[in-house]
Amino acid sequence: MEKLLNELKGKIIETLNLIDVTPRDFDEEGPLVGGDLGIDSIDVLEMVMMIEKDYSVVIDNKELGEKVFISLKTLANYIHQNRPEKTV
Repeated sequence: MEKLLNELKGKIIETLNLIDVTPRDFDEEGPLVGGDLGIDSIDVLEMVMMIEKDYSVVIDNKELGEKVFISLKTLANYIHQNRPEKTV
């Protein structure tokens, strides 16, 4: 799970073009939207598209999104529990 959390930090910084933000700036249990990083509802839409593309996980309604985007940790847990198993 730690690997996924670190990966998400990098992807969010890149996807949202968060200048002057580093992975150390994330509070994994703090509010993801409306918190210190300045992430808003438009940013959430971009993150939803990134999550669907990169992890094949769909967040397809507002109620689910409100639960999933509470914090970085809730987002990582949702992706971990819902992404398709990789076959080798």
